[in-house]
Order: sequence, then structure tokens, then C-alpha cells
Amino acid sequence: MHPENGYTRLPPDMYAAVVPEAARHPVLLAWNDALAEELGIGGWADDDDARARIFSGSKLPPDSKPVALAYAGHQFGYFVPQLGDGRAALLGEVVDASGTLRDIQLKGSGRTPYSRGGDGRSWLGPVIREYLVSEAMHRLGVPTTRALAAVATGEHVYREERLPGAVFTRVAASHMRVGTFEFLAARKQTDALEVLADYAIDRHYPEARAADDPYAAFFDVVTSRQAELVARWMAVGFIHGVMNTDNTSIAGETIDYGPCAFMDEFRHDKVFSSIDHHGRYAYGNQPAIAQWNLARLAECLLQVSDSQAAFETALSAFPERYNERYRRLMRRKLGLSGNEPGDAGLIDAWLGHLEDNALDYTLSFRKLATRVSSNDDAHFGDVERQWRERAVGRGATPEEIAASMNAVNPLFIPRNHRIEQAIQDAVDGDMRVFRELQTVLAQPFDDHRELAHYADAPQPEERVFQTFCGT
Repeated sequence: MHPENGYTRLPPDMYAAVVPEAARHPVLLAWNDALAEELGIGGWADDDDARARIFSGSKLPPDSKPVALAYAGHQFGYFVPQLGDGRAALLGEVVDASGTLRDIQLKGSGRTPYSRGGDGRSWLGPVIREYLVSEAMHRLGVPTTRALAAVATGEHVYREERLPGAVFTRVAASHMRVGTFEFLAARKQTDALEVLADYAIDRHYPEARAADDPYAAFFDVVTSRQAELVARWMAVGFIHGVMNTDNTSIAGETIDYGPCAFMDEFRHDKVFSSIDHHGRYAYGNQPAIAQWNLARLAECLLQVSDSQAAFETALSAFPERYNERYRRLMRRKLGLSGNEPGDAGLIDAWLGHLEDNALDYTLSFRKLATRVSSNDDAHFGDVERQWRERAVGRGATPEEIAASMNAVNPLFIPRNHRIEQAIQDAVDGDMRVFRELQTVLAQPFDDHRELAHYADAPQPEERVFQTFCGT
């Protein structure tokens, strides 16, 4: 299957043709066989050397015409009118096995017109991080971009030090962001904005086309998708770290894994990103920031729509949409069948207990599942008694409740200290930890007894307090 590039049918200001920079000695580090088969691209390259050349940018797939995409964005609340793919090249789009159009993009393949003085390269660390975390999110049921390949370039890049270079291949439903719309709206290019909105509707939400105002209907469904996405982040203890509007996907996928992290001990105000100095994108702020980002999208679309009331209604409905989805997920995590009036209070009490006692978020749910038949409340105190009274006696046996909890509460997540270990070892040429993390994260709800240590919370000396963007 040859890639096409529908973005070239958009207004010409929105993209620039690019030529990826050839890697000196490309070596394939990771390849996602299942995803490649799903995308139908097996014919592009049938061995590791050929894959390394294509997915380092050294050789283009047949008929590929790579482009870098332009966009704007609110970064930490401040508007930047000109951003764009400063180190990425979109190879094109393919139709996957389900009939869905998917983008294939190289990250770290060299300079583009949007590099703003950067070298357009990536070092190995962000490639390892995004590969492991994006695939883990997929296995956890969180909408996300996917990892197709990781390739070492055989060259070095310079950040604070000399580091090995690498290229990551990302697969996405699309690369349209809130910032894509802001790029045109800031320039008052309403005709181009209408073309972009029509393209986004036709590609992602064709059902909106039948509405009285397709742009208002489009906004409504994007709002709903964002409510679902952020609810799933919150349920698994994920912190995006840099929820700028240029990192907010119109397709409702998690995109741009920079300083992201999963929580160890639970805290509402938890921040890992080294550049989030004031906690704007802290764990507990993520729902409100998502709504703020959606308000910026509404401002753009109102340049091509007169339905202000419909936009206000959709935007004001976001908190309840989010809360409904989040509580549904949390009831499942706690093994609660049905929906009872006191459930929200019980969820809050459980999280309050975790926070007050600095307990590990992920492992506490697994531990709670072992307590269904307990005769005491020694482990989680009074909230455990409240939970047991609510969970038991609704027709399910204790064994069934525990099984249902373990089916949705992972044992393995991409722990920050393990990701750092995988990166440091990979820099030294050792991919063992990376491979073992791939194994456990591919089946995060199952026991992997020989690799059980990857489920452990970090020891004090292993804790990671900051994560970095890597650009």
C-alpha cells in the first residue's frame, strides 16, 4: 500500500514539503509487527535493514511526499501564532484494516521550515519513552497515537551533553490539533478555516455533516471525545505534562508524550514536568485545562459559524460529561455495580485516603481487590469498610468482584524509574529493560512472575521527581 497525503489538499500555508535527513548508520531498535500488519505496510520493507532505512528517513516509501504541518498554540496559557512540526515529517496516510485513515509520521528526522533554530533531531531518550508509554496507553484502553518503529541513527545530537540520536515513527488518526485551527483563526483566514473544518469533519466525524450547523456539531463531538479521553487519563493516574492547545488532538487521542508520567503515590497536585513551574498542568487540573483548550477551539470555529449558543451549550456541558465518564470508570475500578447516589462520595473518600497516606495509586486498587472477603479494615481503614458494604451484596460473589477489578486495574504501568532505567541502559547499548517492559506492558493486567519486579513502586532512591520534554 502506497501512502497518500490528504493534507496537501488543504490551504498551502498549512504545510511545507520536506525531505528527511538521511541517517548515517540506521539500526532498527523496535518494530511493531502487529501495527504494521494492521496498517497493511508489510510490502514497504521486509527486513530490519530496509525498515531502518525507511523509518529513519534515509529512504522514502513508494510515492511518499513528506510534509511538515504548520500550527499555532497556547503554550502554558500564552498564545504563539507560529509553531509547527519542527522535527517531524509526515510520510503520508494509509487506510488500515478497519478502513480508517491513519497518518504515519517520523519524529526526529531533521530540520523543517518550522524548526525555529532547532536541529530537528531527537535523542534516544524521548524515542524510548514515547514508544513504551504510547503502547502502554493503548493496552490500557486509552485513546492514543501508536508506536510503529524506533531507529537509532548512528549519529549524535547535542543537548546538555552528547547523546545518541534516534527517530520515532508515530501513527495517528490524524495530526490536526486545536492549534491547527488557531493558526488560521489568528490570521482571520476564514475561507481556509472553513476548508480545514470541512476536512476534519469528513475525516473524523462525518455524522456532523447532517446537522443544521455542522461546525457546532463537530465541536460538540470533539468536546465529548476530550471528556472521555481525560477521564481515562485520570482513571489510570496519567499526567500528560504539557496540555498546550498544540498538543490537543481533534481526533480525541493522546498525542505528544513529552514530560508525561504515571503517578506513584497519589496526589491531586502532582506535577512531573520540569517546565511546569506553576503546576498549570498538574494531575488534578487536567479536566479544567481540557475545557479551557476547547474554549480556544470554539473561538476559532465561531469565525465560520453563527451558532454561538450551541457552542456555549457544548462547552458548559463538558464538566458533567467528564464527571459521568470518570465516575463510570472509577466505579469499575472499585468493583461497584450499578450507580448509587453515594458513589461519588465513596470515590472521593478512597482517593482522599490514598493521598493522606501517600499510597501508591496503581497498586492500591490491586490490593483492595484482595480485601473483598476480609473481616477487618486494617489495611485501608474506614473507607475500606464503606467500600465493602457498597461492593458486596449486589449479586456478585467476592471472587467475581475481585476478578472484575483486576480486569480493569493494571498491575504494570510504565513506571517513571523503569522508563529512566530503560533509557540509560539503551544509551549504553543494552535494550534488555526496554524489551522486558514491552513484555509486561503488552499485558498489563496479567501476572508476569518472572518479571514481577516491574510492578513494584520505586524505592526512595529510585524515585523520579521530574520529567523532561527532550526537544
